[in-house]
Amino acid sequence: MDDPQSLDLKQTVNLPKTAFSMKANLPQTEPKTLARWEKERLYHQIRGVSAGRPRYVLHDGPPYANGRIHLGTAFNKILKDFIVKSRNMAGFDAPYVPGWDCHGLPIEIKVDNELGGKKAQMSAVEIRRACRKYAEKFVDLQRTDFKRLGILGDWEDPYLTMSAHYQSVIAGAFVDFLEKGYVYKGLKPVHWCIKDRTALAEAEVEYENDTSPSIWVRFRLMSDAAAIDPALAGRAVYGLIWTTTPWTMPANVAIAFNPKFPYVAAEAGESVYLVAADLLKVTAEKCGWTEPQVLATFAGAKLDRAVFRHPFLERDSLGLLADHVTLEQGTGAVHTAPGHGQEDYVSARQYGLEVYCPVDAAGRFFHATGAAGRLPEELIGKTVWEANPLVIEILRAHGALLAMEKLAHSYPHCWRCHKPVIFRATEQWFIGMDRNGFRQHALEAVRRARWIPEWGQERISNMIASRPDWCISRQRVWGVPIIVFYCEDCREPLTDRKVLDGIVRLFGEHTADVWYERTAAELLPAGSKCARCGGGEFSKENDILDVWFDSGSSHLAVLNAQTGLEWPSDMYIEGGDQYRGWFQSSLLVGTGLKGGAPFRASALTGWVLDGEGRAMHKSLGNAIEPEEVIKHHGAEILRLWSASVEFSEDVRLSETILTRLVDAYRKLRNTFRYLLSNLYDFDEHHAAAADQFQEIDQWILFRAADLVARCRAWYDNYEFHKVYHAVYAFATVDLSSVYLDVLKDRLYCSAPGWPARRAAQTSLARLLDALVRLLAPLMSFTTEEVWTHMLRPGSVHMTLFPEAAELTAGLDETARARTARFDRLMQTRDEVLKSLEAARNEKKIGAPLEARIVLTAGSDVAPLLEEYAVELPGLFIVSQVDVKGTAEGGLSVVVERAEGRNCERCWRYTTDVGADGRYPAACGRCAKAVNEMLHG
Repeated sequence: MDDPQSLDLKQTVNLPKTAFSMKANLPQTEPKTLARWEKERLYHQIRGVSAGRPRYVLHDGPPYANGRIHLGTAFNKILKDFIVKSRNMAGFDAPYVPGWDCHGLPIEIKVDNELGGKKAQMSAVEIRRACRKYAEKFVDLQRTDFKRLGILGDWEDPYLTMSAHYQSVIAGAFVDFLEKGYVYKGLKPVHWCIKDRTALAEAEVEYENDTSPSIWVRFRLMSDAAAIDPALAGRAVYGLIWTTTPWTMPANVAIAFNPKFPYVAAEAGESVYLVAADLLKVTAEKCGWTEPQVLATFAGAKLDRAVFRHPFLERDSLGLLADHVTLEQGTGAVHTAPGHGQEDYVSARQYGLEVYCPVDAAGRFFHATGAAGRLPEELIGKTVWEANPLVIEILRAHGALLAMEKLAHSYPHCWRCHKPVIFRATEQWFIGMDRNGFRQHALEAVRRARWIPEWGQERISNMIASRPDWCISRQRVWGVPIIVFYCEDCREPLTDRKVLDGIVRLFGEHTADVWYERTAAELLPAGSKCARCGGGEFSKENDILDVWFDSGSSHLAVLNAQTGLEWPSDMYIEGGDQYRGWFQSSLLVGTGLKGGAPFRASALTGWVLDGEGRAMHKSLGNAIEPEEVIKHHGAEILRLWSASVEFSEDVRLSETILTRLVDAYRKLRNTFRYLLSNLYDFDEHHAAAADQFQEIDQWILFRAADLVARCRAWYDNYEFHKVYHAVYAFATVDLSSVYLDVLKDRLYCSAPGWPARRAAQTSLARLLDALVRLLAPLMSFTTEEVWTHMLRPGSVHMTLFPEAAELTAGLDETARARTARFDRLMQTRDEVLKSLEAARNEKKIGAPLEARIVLTAGSDVAPLLEEYAVELPGLFIVSQVDVKGTAEGGLSVVVERAEGRNCERCWRYTTDVGADGRYPAACGRCAKAVNEMLHG
């Protein structure tokens, strides 16, 4: 150092320095971050710093505790974490209480499979304990999986539908519905799974393609044909129905016609058939009629209470009128079996017909009461599916089968066993949708809530407007029992509120297992009597509540004075299937018991598909498991993927997409690394005043402020994909391709303390501080790592979002107006860069710093270029720029070799290299910088 001429100039450059690694090693570093969060109780620290702020509550929809998480559940939970963290950083107190749905068929079936033959020797209490143990196992496993994704929440005290408190809330909700007059027990057709032997909710039914026999069957008219039209007097007249469920024919008690449609009496051979006029042509084709003759045309209303004869049973079938009869398929006459169809049930009951169902819980035929005519013995003991061909042969033998073909159509299947389901009338407990104006109140609650996307409102409104009464009973063991007692003498239900409230309290003390551990006499107060007959012996209801009633009551268990969380919540967010599931059941429970929806807003998440748009299934070999992504790339990549897509639409993931995400992550990480690495010798007392900023500093800070303002608005509106894409574009274009590239010379080659360098570092510090907080909800692990390297106290997740004004502090509107001109300079820069690339390809120059740019421009741009002539070499990253003035024809860019020779320190070409004899290889600017660094 004593001899400046022997100095290695490269050693005097302010090269970037940071311990923030270029290689993330996320699979190894993320668990360490999680361990620190756990040790420091970060979630509870956030609760502490957020106390007293306005409250924001996202209420967690409980996943089933019956397996490891899949990509869909990971996506959903990550989105919830985005919402909670962004609301906390926006200045709210946003707690997150996760929950699990621990009851219901999925868990009971798994336990059944594990127990095998042992189950037959086990009591209900023992089975329930096995189910509880199974659910506890997967609650723990899923909790570990969710925490691994970087999701912060009250994991130590989640809500579980199997907890004593929660079970008492569910039972209490049933009692409240009962007292309000919504609940009744009745014989009605419901979706029934014959494999699992239980009723199913609408949300537990999936539609899959199936092939069924479709048949055209005739019923002889027994009443006076002339009453329909005189032309039919003395003729052999038949009603003609079409159905895709031959097995329901034994339960037929009526034929439905639409009173608004015109019908015809069409002669085919020796018989006359009653068919909707608009369907005569297609019916004739199906039945093989050649040129049927229309004998009469009449309104469907003429068939009201006409009497037909069942094709093979000693039973009449009544003609009735119903609006559900359509002209889409069939004959315009609908076979009606009120024990096997909701619309059949409604129309038959209007005519006072009995509900007749000769099919048992296993889907097998038996001799049931309720309708005339003994079933053929060949059907008894057969399943409904076995009965299909038998019924067809019986119809053929009786001359009633006119045609048959196979029909491919969408048919309801059980969501668990994926077997076809049936409609079957059984005694069930229901919540009446039209009792006390319940349906209308629910629709009003839908209208008062916000739906994301907006079409969700119409979708759920249509579902509620057309849904049948809610069947809330299930024939299983694992769940919350329906707490009703029956008099052993007269079967009158005992529903005294005081008695049932006592049972609710017992559930809160002992869990609902107490219902199975104690007899009715042990549960009831001493001296309990039947209000109807005075009897003193009682039995208990065996059914449990629908699991959707359980989860739909979650807001009652979680959002209350005891937990300190206000009702209603601000947000529910789940998959699109929850319009008929949790969204709907929660809204119905909320409307019935609290007068409205338990959420102010409800958001839908799309389905997770593979790269080709197919649903992911292990059987297809296209499933991507979260743990595999985490193992190879880290949870941060799953978070980045979740942030990169518009969550309300179906989203895709594949190895190709993962590769792109890893590359995007690398670019964002490197942006953070570059910012950190140029602040190694900078702290707050080095910060420059605003008047020290160069105009390009001001330009980037105003652009960053605009980015912050836009991102804050997008966070408020749950548009996380817009945040991600805007920040990514800012980091890769505005920063990496422009500002940071331009800044290198000032950062590396200035003396460390020069005002221009300190101004640049001040700008970088502001940018880093804003970006790390802006991305914290999305990139939770990486931003925490950056925060640590910034030597900031605590966690980035305990901070607030940046304000736009923080970036532009000290800059006024005059400065904003001047920097707006930089946008035009950037257009010129783009043209210069293209010319430089062409010159390099033509071997005119090697590096851009070897170039001298000669510019001429039109009168609209030339004055601007002349004003900024001194700054243009730095902006274009060339050694010299010569602005020649105005010319016709727009911008002209000429690339020449730079004058002078290159400085060995900054690599710019200048004419003053060696002007300072002490540093013969340095330009004048670098000689001054080095001299200051050496001698102060």
